[in-house]
Amino acid sequence: MLNLSPRLLFGLLLGSLASVIWGGHAVVARLALVGQGFHVLDILFCRYVPASLLLLPLVWRHREEMRRLGWRRIFVLFLFAGCGNLILFVSALKFAPATHGSTIAPMISPVFGALLAWWLLAERPTRGRAIALAVMLAGVLVIGWDGLGQHPGAWRGDLLLAGAGVTWSVFTVLLRRWQVSAIPAAAAVTLVSLPLILPPFLAFRAEAFFALPPGLVVWMLVAQGVLLGAISMLLFARSVETLGATRASTLSVLVPVTGLILSAVVLGEEIGPVKALGATLCMGAMLVAVLFTGRRVG
Repeated sequence: MLNLSPRLLFGLLLGSLASVIWGGHAVVARLALVGQGFHVLDILFCRYVPASLLLLPLVWRHREEMRRLGWRRIFVLFLFAGCGNLILFVSALKFAPATHGSTIAPMISPVFGALLAWWLLAERPTRGRAIALAVMLAGVLVIGWDGLGQHPGAWRGDLLLAGAGVTWSVFTVLLRRWQVSAIPAAAAVTLVSLPLILPPFLAFRAEAFFALPPGLVVWMLVAQGVLLGAISMLLFARSVETLGATRASTLSVLVPVTGLILSAVVLGEEIGPVKALGATLCMGAMLVAVLFTGRRVG
C-alpha cells in the first residue's frame, strides 16, 4: 500500500506545481503573440532578464561544478537549451495552436532523447519502453494530422515545436553524459543567453514593448522570467530531491493535461476527438515508459 507520508505529499505538490507552470507556457505565449501585441523578442526579454537575476546566485553557489564543466561545454549546452530553443518554441506558436505547443514538444523530447541516449550513453531501451516511445510518437503524429484540417498552416509551427523538443532532448542527454546537475547548468545557459537577446531587444523592441499596458508588461515579466524561468526549475529540482528522478518524471504528464485544459478555457481552442486521442496516447505511453519499463546498458 502506498505510504502517503508528508514528505511524499510535499514532493508531489512541488513537482505538480512545476508541471502546471510548464503546461501553461504555450497558452501564455500564444495569447501574448496573437492577442496582446507582444513580439518574440519581447518574450525573450521577459524570460532572460528576470530569470538571470534570480538564478545568478545558483551559478555562484555551483561555481566549482561550472568550472569543471568548462566554458566550451557550457556553450554547447547553450546551443541546445538557450535562447535558440525558446525562439523555436515561441515562434511555433505564431502558427500552431497552444494545444500543439503543450503536447508536441514535451512528447518529442523523450522519444528523441531515448534514441540519443542509446547512441551516446549505450542505454538500450527495453522492448516495453521502445513500444511506449513508439506510441508517444504516434500520438504526436495524430495531433499533427488533426492540425492539418483544423488549423491550416499549423504544420510550420509543428515542425518548429519538434525542433524545440529535439534540441531540449540533446541538452538533457548531454547533462547525463557529462554528469552535470540540471539546475545550475540551466541557470548558466540562461546567463549566456542574456547578452545575445538584450541588444536586439533594445534596438528594435524596447520602445514598443514599454508602450504596452503596464499590467501586461508586469504579468509577462512575472510569468516568463519568474514563474517559468526560475521558480518552476527550483520546484522541480526540489521535487526530484524528495521523490527521486523516476517518480518526479511521471509528473511531467501534467504538462499536456494542463496545456490542453488551459488552451480550451483561456483561448477557446477546440480539442476535438482526434486531438484528444493523440494526447491520450502520448500521456498514457509516457506513464508506462516511466513507471513500468526501463532501459538496459549495452
